[in-house]
Amino acid sequence: MRLAMSSNDTDTAASVAEDDIIFDLISMIIVYRSGRVERFEPTEFVPPSFDSATGVDSKDVVINSSTSLSVRLYLPASAVAKTDYKLPVLVFFHGGGFCLHRASSLHYHNYLNHLTAKAKFISISVDYRLAPEHPLPVAYYDSWEAFRWVISGRDDWLLRYGDLGKVFIAGDSAGANIVHDLGLRLGRLGKKVEGLVMMNPYFWGNEKIGVELKERSESMFKVSDVEKVWPFICPGTTGNDDPRLNPMAEGAPSLLGLGCHRVLVGVGDKDLLLDRGRLYSEKLKESGWAGEVEFVKVEGDHGFFLAYPGNETAEAFMDRVVSFCNKD
Repeated sequence: MRLAMSSNDTDTAASVAEDDIIFDLISMIIVYRSGRVERFEPTEFVPPSFDSATGVDSKDVVINSSTSLSVRLYLPASAVAKTDYKLPVLVFFHGGGFCLHRASSLHYHNYLNHLTAKAKFISISVDYRLAPEHPLPVAYYDSWEAFRWVISGRDDWLLRYGDLGKVFIAGDSAGANIVHDLGLRLGRLGKKVEGLVMMNPYFWGNEKIGVELKERSESMFKVSDVEKVWPFICPGTTGNDDPRLNPMAEGAPSLLGLGCHRVLVGVGDKDLLLDRGRLYSEKLKESGWAGEVEFVKVEGDHGFFLAYPGNETAEAFMDRVVSFCNKD
């Protein structure tokens, strides 16, 4: 006997179906079939402010009102104290798999305060739009627009205190992926920045390499976690060998054209993405690119550097970044 379904039953069934989970990344972001997105951030969001511990001031600037693209600028006390000397400029892109975190996330805000004070340069943290509400390549477009805004020197802090002839681009995880993309864009235009800093870079590929061949209990990620991210956040992708995700894929742009003088790649020894960063460094050296490459492996997992201050490894790595950026 076939039972008829009432309109209430139909509505309930549809509601349940729409509430199905279609994407779950280590329970930090959950996306439902209805389009509802839940993010469980590890830290709170904070406004810009003067940080008494580091002497760094910060402010937010909206650079595109139609998309709400904004940046957070960090100015060290040393810039104000020495008005006759302009400081190097660091453009920073946060991580989070292109779908998590903001420039205002507390752990990134704190990190940029300390890095800005220690390195004595002006920092700009870019608040690009996130997937899945804004699928890739939106983050790449936002990042390029923000970078162009920085080097235009339109902001008064940058105009008064910044040396736009000495620019570094830095980021972690998805942010490091963005750094690579910007490096290639600059190279195609025949332009160069002083250096690129990539921390735990988010690269991947169909063919597994190194530590990816076996699940690692000590890593925060599983292979299955990483496998599903790119196809979800980049609907028009060709897959995990998309050249934007796998710089070593067939047909990917040559690293020979990277638009910078120096590159620093830092990875944690427990990170599942460890060997992608190592391979990137090796292939960059082999490409014939004329710049200087530094590869650093430290004890820690993905995002190890955010344990600063108070963590010996994170503090040593920040010293390495500061040394890299202030090298003559």
